[in-house]
Amino acid sequence: MGGCVGRESGDRQGHGSSRNGGRTHRKRGGRNEPLKKDKLKWKSDYPMTEGQLRSKRDEFWDTAPAFEGRKEIWDALKAAAVAIECNDHELAQAIVDGASITLPHGSLTECYDELGNRYQLPAAPKKEFQLKVRLSTGKDLRLSASMADSIGLLKKQLQAQEDIDATHQRWFFSGKLLTDKTRLQDTKIQKDFVIQVIVNQPAVPD
Repeated sequence: MGGCVGRESGDRQGHGSSRNGGRTHRKRGGRNEPLKKDKLKWKSDYPMTEGQLRSKRDEFWDTAPAFEGRKEIWDALKAAAVAIECNDHELAQAIVDGASITLPHGSLTECYDELGNRYQLPAAPKKEFQLKVRLSTGKDLRLSASMADSIGLLKKQLQAQEDIDATHQRWFFSGKLLTDKTRLQDTKIQKDFVIQVIVNQPAVPD
């Protein structure tokens, strides 16, 4: 699911920067981006349930120190990833800075330690956007979504936000009923397009 590729460079001179109390930090090509606020979305080469994906992620962290690279860097990456999942971006950035980890793209998915070793995580940043949803009750709202999200997942988000049972929701886009397993990327939806949600929930008396 991931690994580290050892890489040493003979032309380190001029690629470092003084940081963290004078510690020399090697930059790959002089580029080091701040950590982006996108949440990490762990990925798999084949379909998995959320529980299976979580187990696979834990298995990766258990075996990561066996890959090339330094255990303390793997430990720092794990701590930073956990901080991101807990929405503590400042802590994640502090961990990355403290371990002198270089982020060429502002993401933990590809990074380097100060010796030039490369580390890769089997995850991709989850790019979220505001999905427009129109309920049959006449209410318009927005949900935080990514193109990789399934309709089933978004139904649960709508349930948590509006207290509408997922089983009472029917999602339509361009006149087609969307199944729970359909992903937004399959619908070819674009920014500012609206998804219709028919709510079959009986009214609850006051």
